[in-house]
Amino acid sequence: MGIQVESLLEQTKAYKWYKRSVYWIKRVFIGFAILCVALFLFLLYLRSQPLPPPDISATTFLYDDQGNVLDQMDAGEHREKISLQQIPKYLVDATLTAEDRDFFEHHGFSFRGITRALLVNLKQFRVVQGASTITQQLARNLYLSHDRTWSRKAKEAMLTAQLELHFDKKELLEMYFNEIYYGNGAYGIQRAAQEYFRKDAKDLNLAECTFLAGIPRGPSVYSPYQHFGRAKERQRSIIAQMSVMKLITKQQAKEATQYTLALQPPLPSQKSKASYFRDYVIQTSVNQLGFDEELVRHGGLRIYTTLNTQMQKQAEESLVSQVGRVPNLQGALLSVDAHTGAIKAMVGGKSYQESQFNRVFARRQPGSSFKPIVYLTALEKGIPPTQKIVSTPTAFTYKGDTYTPGNFQDIYAQRPITMREAIAKSDNIYVVTTQFQVGIDQEIETARKLGIHSSLNATPSLALGSYEVTPYEMTEAYTTIASSGDHKPLTGITKIVDSFGHVLYQNQPESKQVFSPSSTYVLTSLMRGVFDTGGTGQRVKQMFAHPAAGKTGTTDWDGWLVGYTPDLVTTVWVGFDQNQKLNHNQAKISQHVWGRFMGQATLGKSNKIFAVPSGVKAVYIDDETGKLAHPDQKNARLEYFVAGTEPTEYVQAPESSNPEPSLWDRIKKWWSN
Repeated sequence: MGIQVESLLEQTKAYKWYKRSVYWIKRVFIGFAILCVALFLFLLYLRSQPLPPPDISATTFLYDDQGNVLDQMDAGEHREKISLQQIPKYLVDATLTAEDRDFFEHHGFSFRGITRALLVNLKQFRVVQGASTITQQLARNLYLSHDRTWSRKAKEAMLTAQLELHFDKKELLEMYFNEIYYGNGAYGIQRAAQEYFRKDAKDLNLAECTFLAGIPRGPSVYSPYQHFGRAKERQRSIIAQMSVMKLITKQQAKEATQYTLALQPPLPSQKSKASYFRDYVIQTSVNQLGFDEELVRHGGLRIYTTLNTQMQKQAEESLVSQVGRVPNLQGALLSVDAHTGAIKAMVGGKSYQESQFNRVFARRQPGSSFKPIVYLTALEKGIPPTQKIVSTPTAFTYKGDTYTPGNFQDIYAQRPITMREAIAKSDNIYVVTTQFQVGIDQEIETARKLGIHSSLNATPSLALGSYEVTPYEMTEAYTTIASSGDHKPLTGITKIVDSFGHVLYQNQPESKQVFSPSSTYVLTSLMRGVFDTGGTGQRVKQMFAHPAAGKTGTTDWDGWLVGYTPDLVTTVWVGFDQNQKLNHNQAKISQHVWGRFMGQATLGKSNKIFAVPSGVKAVYIDDETGKLAHPDQKNARLEYFVAGTEPTEYVQAPESSNPEPSLWDRIKKWWSN
């Protein structure tokens, strides 16, 4: 009986233990299930939440017309993005060996890696391996600071999970290689390869790959420049581990260890070139082409421009050497290809450091440099260049008001002059008279077709350049004349490419024939007289002897010269920012700048002449009457006309003072001899 009771008690205890075990197992299972569901729901929540935009800025490069780096822009982090396909397998293997061997197995957190790193570090009594995964490092570098607080650790864990949920492993690895810091101002592997070996990342060999893979653990500790021995020791460690893991052979490991690294000195800081032009490129990319400014400045773009570095240097030197002689005097120079409108040089002031205002886009009175617009209108209307108008003080009536222009220093020819002489000597009476002949509204229409968009009012003073325009507009207008009436908007950008080589913008040159080649050629022929003896730009000949056409312009506040050869159009403006008045000698500085620059820009180049197009008629005329003349006749001069406007009547030849001897006189002379 006692045995039975004891057995029963034991069975009761076992049953109770069984029930308690089942109870706790159920609770643990339910708790685990709840935890799994909560984790699942939490992961769903993380997956549904958008990640902040990764802040991976990259260096944007500007290139000149020869493909050389002109300037670079970044947010203080010199970085050049590349794709994972451009990264050597050796570099991927070396980086994973050094930083995260289980990268392709874990989901952002590697407990095995933490354990392994802890054991290795304890064995070495120093930090040899890190416990953070590549995804954790990426989360930290993309979104967080490097302070060691629990809140930062919690945020890092959440962002790590989100990165793993939003991106696949290859995408994460590519982001890592483009983001991670390799020391000495080099962000991303492409910049590091350039910094230390002057190579593209795709061209790195095994020794170089393992060397660079060791730097991110401590960019200052393993700096190749300050601590080359440490960096080399870490490289050997990585090579040894790769050999153990069968990622490379023992022979490869030996060769990589013994390889002499051709470590290059630090890259010099890039000195900014053509700063005014760089700003223009940014503004054009954003305002005209529609690119985001942050992308342009820090998006790793490759912007190919039309600027010529040598011409830019010549332009800057020419402007500074002349304008710098007068305190506070400023200037601007813009030079473009006459055939394409491609900007070759742009200087917006004598010192970008002192003033970032680009005076190429400043609105100033063009003065007499505006007059060719009137004359082009006249030539298009069939008015011949031989039309004569008396140069004398004249009062004009316009809409009931009297307008009385005057010549510079009240100097008048006091006789009828031709369009050629009026342009060369910048006669105001001639141009205002011509303006009334062609119509002011027609003159404004001509200006618009040439590329001038500033406000122009229909008043008599328009012909004298009284309304403000920019040097940029004047250059575009003269480029249209220089290119035989074919209007092309000026351009400074040929192509924009992203960091992966995708073309985002390709310039498609626009062209529209707005004036006849014959009219523009005749105008060019007339404007060549500006640089001849007696012309307002005659001093330019001392510095520049190539065939050229142009026009000076002077107001109380501005000095201009806009001119061109068959290949190059250049505008120079000088003046004071605060509208301080210029004296005559200060205004002439524009001519010295223009002549010096054009002389340097065309040095060693052949003297090209302006080609005569069809529709132009060249005839000898009598300078006094404007009628046809024989080539050997006194006062005969070759003049160009739009075909159909040339004179048809010959001037009456004066009787010769030595008449031709008769036949009888010649016989008598022969007989006497």
